[in-house]
Amino acid sequence: MDFLTILPMAVVMVAGTQLVAAVFLASADRPRRASAGFLAGAAAAVVPVTTLAWLVTKDIKGAVGGSGHRAGRSPVETAIDGVVLALLVVLAVVVFLRRHRAGSPGWMGKLQHADPGYAFRLALALFLAMPSDNLTMLTVGASAARHDLPWWHLLPFMLLTLLLLASPLLALVLLGRRAARVLPRIRDWAYHHSWIVSEIVIGFFILITGADLMG
Repeated sequence: MDFLTILPMAVVMVAGTQLVAAVFLASADRPRRASAGFLAGAAAAVVPVTTLAWLVTKDIKGAVGGSGHRAGRSPVETAIDGVVLALLVVLAVVVFLRRHRAGSPGWMGKLQHADPGYAFRLALALFLAMPSDNLTMLTVGASAARHDLPWWHLLPFMLLTLLLLASPLLALVLLGRRAARVLPRIRDWAYHHSWIVSEIVIGFFILITGADLMG
């Protein structure tokens, strides 16, 4: 496993409510400032939680003597694979159950006039309160540590998560007025189809983790 393997999990991070909120902020009164606040809040949630999962798993593995450099696998590596697989199965179920929930119209309406502070707090709340995001960050961090990947291998996953969230703002900057047609399409796709892509990515990761566990 390398950073390219965990990279697609960034799609699971932003699919649904997070991307919909990013689209609304890109259409707000102050789109650049609001979107910047949203991205900062997302980074403030994703970086420490994923890093913490990596550190805890690495410490547990080191404490009981698990090492990816020995022939075969240690019991702790098998246990970590089992935990990661269980997290992925739970994540798949959560994504399926929440497939038609894209946010409350009440707070979505406030995004039109959102300032950077509100957008920052919203991103923190979305990423820290969403079970799917917490499960994804725990899975990515634990998997990277299980395969002895250095911390910087998590950076592409984090950066891609932020880039996907920034895509509505990028569309606004690059397309100008034409973004008025593109952004609603991105929003509608996130409402209705993003969960399918998430399930495909999760299924791919389940296969990889299952192969590790069986092998």
